[in-house]
This record gives sequence, C-alpha cells and structure tokens, in this order.
Amino acid sequence: MSVPTFYGKELRWKREAAGLSLETFLKGSYFGKTYLSDIEHGQRRMPIELARHADRTLGTDGFFERNCEDVQKARRGPHAAYFEKALEAERHAEAIEEWCPVTFPGLLQSAPYARALVRSAHPSAVDEWVEEKVTARLARACLFEKDHSIPEYWVILHESLICDSLLTATEMAAQLDRVVELAERRRITPQILSRKNGAYPLMAASVRVMDFPDAPPLVYTEASYSGDTIDDPALVKQYRKAYDRLRAVALSPDTSLAMIKAAAEDYRNGKQPERLE
Repeated sequence: MSVPTFYGKELRWKREAAGLSLETFLKGSYFGKTYLSDIEHGQRRMPIELARHADRTLGTDGFFERNCEDVQKARRGPHAAYFEKALEAERHAEAIEEWCPVTFPGLLQSAPYARALVRSAHPSAVDEWVEEKVTARLARACLFEKDHSIPEYWVILHESLICDSLLTATEMAAQLDRVVELAERRRITPQILSRKNGAYPLMAASVRVMDFPDAPPLVYTEASYSGDTIDDPALVKQYRKAYDRLRAVALSPDTSLAMIKAAAEDYRNGKQPERLE
C-alpha cells in the first residue's frame, strides 16, 4: 500500500468512526467533496491545510499534520521530486495558465525536444534513464485526449522559442506542428510574446497557475534543478495579476497561431523563421 493510500484510508476510517459525512467533515474548509474522496482513495496527497483541518475536526491530536510530510515525500514515478505536487495538481485542474520564457512546457513537448532538454540537464545519464524521463513527460499530454474534463489550457511562449531552434529543422517543424495541432483541436490557446517588448511581467521565471473545481488555486514556478509550489493566497493573487498583465502585452491567439504555422513551414523549407521587427 502506498503512503498516500495508507493515510487516505486512515482519514476515511477516522471520519466514518466519528459519524461524519464528506460534506459535514469539510465544513469550515476550502476543499470540495471530490477532492476529499480522492485523498481517501489515495489518488491525491493530503495538503497540510486539510491535515490540520482533519486534526481539529476529528480530535486526532496532530496525527495527520505530523504525518502529512510523509505523504508529500512519497515518490510516484520518474518525475523530479520537486515536481510531483504540481504533477498531481495538473491532473485535477480545470484551468492551467502557463508562461514559458525559455523552453516549451512539458505538456507540449515532442519526443526529440524533451530528449534534448533531459540530456542537456543530465549529460552523463545512461540512455535508459533518459528515455524513462522522456516517456513520462510525453505521457502527461494524455490530459488533452480526454473526452470530458479537459482543462482549459492557456500558454504564453516567448518568440525566441519559435525562432531559435534547439533541434534540427525537421524536428523543430514537428515540435511546432504539435502546438498547432493542439490549438486547432481547441485543446490549447497559445500566445506569443514578441522579443521586441521591453520590460514585462514575470521576466524572472516560468510560471504556471492552476485552478480547481474543489480546492484553492496553486502556482508552480521552476528553475533548472528545482521547483516551488505556492498556495499562499496573497502570493497566488499576485502571480495571477502578473500573468494577466503579461497576457495583455502578448500577441493575440490568432496572430500567434499564424506565426507558429509560418515558422513551422519555414523550418520544413530549410529557412530560418523571420523575427518580428
């Protein structure tokens, strides 16, 4: 039994022993019934706020708060440990808004692009380890293939990602085609931030804002070998306002998509995509 499943079952046993329904137990918290049910079945990890609420409501003398760290540390799969909370969150999000100034986000990456990034970060890793990382990253895109409950996904990409290739021309065309295909199926809404923009919000890091139907929003920021999931309401609000300001100075979705299509065609024809002047 996994660590999240163990504590989820313990929470359910304590709640039912106290004679509390899901709705009654959640009174006074920000979390929804589906969220709690997922935790009790080991499908989500227990956040510290809910652990404290459980201890108060059930009179468990800090049991769930003390053990919450074990749940958060429990590993699932080949992804980096610092990313796992954000990974779990993206599976349940109803809206994801992402800003990527340096690389295409993992949800949009092709296999050659993901492989190039993993290899650049871990140059001495064996091929089997690299391929495990690449396969796990590509598998996340199943999010866009659901018949129902597809999250609304909005992504802002810096122009340099389109014009400055990390791959061969053929591979870069395929990477851009992937973005176009998802946009034309209305799975994603891409925008391009022109390199001619001066100072703009969120210049310092990639940012992802996630909203949920049954839990407070989260922000995830990432650097080369670390990441941070932020749930402080004041900080989340600040990041969201900054993202909205960034979206306001980016190119429109239609113009952005046309630019991505044109760049993909240029790569197929062996040309370097033109930069916005």
